[in-house]
Amino acid sequence: MSDYIVRATAANAAIRAFAITSRELVETARKYHNTSPIMTAALGRLLSGGAMMGAMLKNETDLLTLQIECSGPAKGLTVTADSKGNVKGFARTPVVDLPPNAQGKLNVGGALDLGILSVMKDIGLKEPYVGQCQLQTGEIAEDLTYYFATSEQIPSAVGLGVLMNKDNTVAQAGGFIIQLMPDTSDEVIEKLEERIQKIDSVTRMLERGLTPEGILEEILGELDVEITDTMPAAFACDCSKVKVSRALSTLSKKDLDSIIQDGESIEVKCQFCNTAYTFDIDELKEIRA
Repeated sequence: MSDYIVRATAANAAIRAFAITSRELVETARKYHNTSPIMTAALGRLLSGGAMMGAMLKNETDLLTLQIECSGPAKGLTVTADSKGNVKGFARTPVVDLPPNAQGKLNVGGALDLGILSVMKDIGLKEPYVGQCQLQTGEIAEDLTYYFATSEQIPSAVGLGVLMNKDNTVAQAGGFIIQLMPDTSDEVIEKLEERIQKIDSVTRMLERGLTPEGILEEILGELDVEITDTMPAAFACDCSKVKVSRALSTLSKKDLDSIIQDGESIEVKCQFCNTAYTFDIDELKEIRA
């Protein structure tokens, strides 16, 4: 089944909800970056969360970037998403190996450790909106929950999961974001909190064969969940030689002169998908001009 996102409401629109199945896009990221299991899980969770947050954007041209800068061996993660379900990302350190955490699971929190989560929204204003919070656990779902509460003042529950096969391919990936709208009644909040305490982990729900609709039904079924929209989700990089040449043109003339004087073609790789672009001396001179 291809990856997709569902949007929903519940409790007479007092709750809005998103859920995603993202195995294929996380596996694509793993192949592009040859990530170790811990980093596949870390990047996969942020890709899944980013894709759902992208689906919250209002306009077709809006863009969202999630960036984690951290003190752990992972060093950092970057994910960019649009409003149409397209997402891309990379890990600064693709291979990190650590013993399992106390629960016997991939130690994503240990790989990230202390750090800052930044959320940048380019929504057509002069300057992008930037919200930041400290990482709470490094497990990403909890960090996004904390971000929504502190930076956007939206009480939220975020669940994200990536399950790996023994051959290091991705077995399952997905997640959900549940958000309370203003003036939600105490009764609805209590019901939701009680339900979230009882649900399985995201990966276990996916292993049981639940779709994104099924995940939201499991969490919100008692609150009259209504699916309002579905959209495909995919790892999609829009890099091109033209865009890379634009990036090269931002180098100083001194730096470009130095590259040209070396007399060798250069290869520049896209950070998001590792596609390599070669520029010969004539092309570099054109950029310099």
